[in-house]
Amino acid sequence: MATTARGMIENFLYLVEKFGHIPNGGRIYYERRSQPPLLTLMVESYLKHTNDTAFLRDKIHLLEAEYQFWQKQRAVNVTIAGKEYLLNRYNVQVGEPRPESYSADVELAEGLDEDAQQNLWAELQSAAESGWDFSSRWFLPGPPPLPATRQDTQTSMVVSVDLNAFLCRVEQVLASLYRTLGNTEKANQFQAAHEYRVAAVQAVLWNDKAGVWLDYNLVRQRHNEAFYPSNLTPLWAECITEPAAAERALRYLEESSALSYTNGIPTSLARTGEQWDLPNAWAPLQYVVIAGLAKSSSPWARDLAFTLAQNWVRTNLAVYEKYHAMFEKYDVEGDGNPGFGGEYEVQEGFGWTNGVIFQLLDFYGPTMRSSLHSSAIDNATNA
Repeated sequence: MATTARGMIENFLYLVEKFGHIPNGGRIYYERRSQPPLLTLMVESYLKHTNDTAFLRDKIHLLEAEYQFWQKQRAVNVTIAGKEYLLNRYNVQVGEPRPESYSADVELAEGLDEDAQQNLWAELQSAAESGWDFSSRWFLPGPPPLPATRQDTQTSMVVSVDLNAFLCRVEQVLASLYRTLGNTEKANQFQAAHEYRVAAVQAVLWNDKAGVWLDYNLVRQRHNEAFYPSNLTPLWAECITEPAAAERALRYLEESSALSYTNGIPTSLARTGEQWDLPNAWAPLQYVVIAGLAKSSSPWARDLAFTLAQNWVRTNLAVYEKYHAMFEKYDVEGDGNPGFGGEYEVQEGFGWTNGVIFQLLDFYGPTMRSSLHSSAIDNATNA
């Protein structure tokens, strides 16, 4: 599949060359709305498999171009204890209904004045840029139980943990890639950017009382204390200043009620009817938490990573046997069902669900067991 992977990466690189970023989809009306910045990490995975340094040398300027898009068009200054830090946010300044959900956006904005309508539509587009469309993460004055709905979406007012962890990892990888190519000046530049962001993430997003990183609300100038799996993204991204942070983040996870759901880690503990909230669980979020814990030197964290991985594989298998399909999201409640809620019916497929299952089976397969389906898991692993 290396040729296929390279082909997909080349398509994304073409979009960066043409638009300066990867649009939210391959349609004209997505031109001003990006995808999260994960292209550099895709290239890193491809290079680990192929060691194709000629490809890297030819294309690395486009990886840097995508990074610069986020630094120039999605950056925000945050002042903490009298010191200013530059971090990033999702922020699409397009005050129009989303073309793919035009009627729903127009209806949602009914009763608002023109300025408020345009602001709401821009915030909805910003939420779509994050991938979390929609969620209580973006509802201000939220999180629940404070009354908030999709009409209260203010995505651009949130300095999000996961976005800054992604960019922290991108900076580290770019430093490494430039070092591979012998470009010491660029390598040092991105290493310095990485070190700056690690310190900024710790200063702005770390909550010492909770013992974890939390989204920062620019309006209220405080953290959103609600649980989201994204709060643990810095573990996966290796965007931490000290090993003790991993132990504290693990304790945060165990003290939340998120681990009481054996079908997977819920996307939040808020029941809003939106698809990026309870009771839905999404494969990428499972993977980020599991992989982050698995990187820890703590046996306690690695044991929990295995348990979460086994739970997720069992959930996918149970739903597959019932519905004969894989799905984009799953219900953490009940006896194994696809997820639901949001703007559309749950989708079958599904790229990231299948990808995470392959990753987990590859990493944990030989030790995974299920009292009901041990032979099925063994067969999948062997295959």
